[in-house]
Amino acid sequence: MIRLSDVGVRVPVAGPPGSKVLLDHVDLRLAEHRIALVGANGSGKSTLLRLLNGLIVPTSGRVEVDGHDTRTESAAVRRRVGFTFTDPLSQLVLPTPLDDVELSLRARVRDRGERRRLALDWLDRYGLAAVAEQSIYDLSGGERQLAALVSVLAVEPSTLVCDEPTTLLDLRNRNLVSQVLSALPHQVIVATHDLALAGQCERVLLIDAGRVCADGAPAEVLDRYRELMA
Repeated sequence: MIRLSDVGVRVPVAGPPGSKVLLDHVDLRLAEHRIALVGANGSGKSTLLRLLNGLIVPTSGRVEVDGHDTRTESAAVRRRVGFTFTDPLSQLVLPTPLDDVELSLRARVRDRGERRRLALDWLDRYGLAAVAEQSIYDLSGGERQLAALVSVLAVEPSTLVCDEPTTLLDLRNRNLVSQVLSALPHQVIVATHDLALAGQCERVLLIDAGRVCADGAPAEVLDRYRELMA
């Protein structure tokens, strides 16, 4: 269970008033298997996602993952909540998918040979064995996104948080990544402009001007989002 209790995020800015509100008075209990966040660019979606695994901490209020405070227990939180970025090249830091997944396994698998075997197994599960040792720059957009996803899944988090995972993809790769996310046993929380992907979720949150302005079933919330954007 992820809990956000009266959470606010502010950042300093030059000149009066001296700070900008990114999120304000957010109270949420996130327990559903599939949750989507929708909203305009700059509405606060990505800020909210980054709170969930301690990439940023709230200026006010409290964020807890299974009772662990993201401000004081970040290591415990990040074992439970994995995060993928919109652009996988922001996340894939080594030359090949195999290298990156091995890096993810390093903390808990000390033997190098075993670590390599497990990394190959993880990549094979998601159809990436054939490109395991290719340069990440030679992969398709979908293959890069899946490689970034596998590097997070290899840590075995219980919750996966994805920031616009299909935004940079063509239709074929968008469908591939969407199918993989749909099949995962993990809790998945995704910020997206892809309304078809959001419509597959159990719960949708509409974020506007740093606040949750709608929260509920996909059909109802997505209709509200379309009205807001119109």
